[in-house]
Amino acid sequence: MSFSLQNFLHLSICLLLLISFANAQNCSDCFVHSRASYYPNSDEHGTDHGACGFGAFGATVNGGDVSTASELYRDGVGCGACYQVKCTNSDYCSDNGVTVVITDQGSGDHTDFILSEHAFSKMAQTTDAAASLRSLGVVDIEYQRISCSYPGKNITFKIDESSNYPSYLAFAIYYQQGEKDITAVQLCETQTFTCKLLQRDHGAVWTSTSPPSGPLSIRMLFSDGDYADDTWVVPVNNIPQDWKSGAIYDSGVQVN
Repeated sequence: MSFSLQNFLHLSICLLLLISFANAQNCSDCFVHSRASYYPNSDEHGTDHGACGFGAFGATVNGGDVSTASELYRDGVGCGACYQVKCTNSDYCSDNGVTVVITDQGSGDHTDFILSEHAFSKMAQTTDAAASLRSLGVVDIEYQRISCSYPGKNITFKIDESSNYPSYLAFAIYYQQGEKDITAVQLCETQTFTCKLLQRDHGAVWTSTSPPSGPLSIRMLFSDGDYADDTWVVPVNNIPQDWKSGAIYDSGVQVN
């Protein structure tokens, strides 16, 4: 069997295309270029009235390094996602930038992020450089999705104050971890092993009318868009039968 130069070139091109595709699918250092601004407030942190439904938690999670998002909000799916955000002005900006958590929805002057003042300042090299950044108001950035990590913290469920035991249950998911989205939630009655698929009410808040009785298990589907890699996470701890409005319950699990 003869192997012509044309066959060799064809094979080489195919290999290059496969390598390029693989690199595109597994690019851990790929940044998207955009713009960011910030919202100033008295304590420099986030807001406790964000669209994600985190309440006061949304103002202080991640040390107050939080952000609103426009397209990245994704109808609430983006709530709790983490991003590395770096401004690109070499006179003021550090190489590492800042890691932020999405806690709200909002858009500015062609921006993907509106950072808390605390987070915006942390993109700078020095305190003086941070003041110069804030004076600009809007800066060019590059960003990438990264894994959320909360050392010593498990995924936690906060029962919303709108809940009314036993007829209506609403809860937000705190300390979402890893680099995947929570795309579905099941509420399971642990004694009969019956489950119902919940509706996302808004942001990170899920609701159930006529929830099951007895101890409950809140199961979460983590997904990165590749259905073959979807993972159901089952908490170690259950929600008690007599759950209470405003209570916080530790799932007992962490996600890498």
